Amino acid sequence: MRSQSKRRKNILYPDLYVDSLLDIPLDQLKDNNIKAFILDLDNTITEWNSNYIREEVGAWFSAIISQGFKACILSNNGQERVVRVAESLGIPFICRAQKPRRGAFHQAVSLMGVKAEETAVIGDQIFTDVLGGNRAGLFTILVVPIARREFVGTKFSRAMEFFVRRRLHKHKFQKE
Repeated sequence: MRSQSKRRKNILYPDLYVDSLLDIPLDQLKDNNIKAFILDLDNTITEWNSNYIREEVGAWFSAIISQGFKACILSNNGQERVVRVAESLGIPFICRAQKPRRGAFHQAVSLMGVKAEETAVIGDQIFTDVLGGNRAGLFTILVVPIARREFVGTKFSRAMEFFVRRRLHKHKFQKE
């Protein structure tokens, strides 16, 4: 699925931009050898600072696991909250990830026992999830945040993201 053009694209742009986890084209990703997902926690899986997993999100995780996908939460949050959500979903996690640094992304790939080219990063933030995933050479998927409530530092990043997001358009998956 990766091409030479991937290396030349803007490092802040995702490979795919969708409304939510539910809009990710799983069959098309599977057809293109994606076998695993590295997922952000806040405003991707749950609302900010919450352990509550919406029913449709829980069903999405059940669906990906039944289809043979692997998943791992990668969060800059501390361990206590991340472990609660990860355990409830039955998936591994990495906390205090220091996104957008590449190290934790590589660690997640290794933890799931897959290759980088078989892995997609899913998150709601350009300057952590997309930037980090692109720097690590992974397929990146940007989702619209679940809720507007978030950490004050994230609000600053959102203001900066405005300039990138205005050039992005939600688009359908394109085979390479």
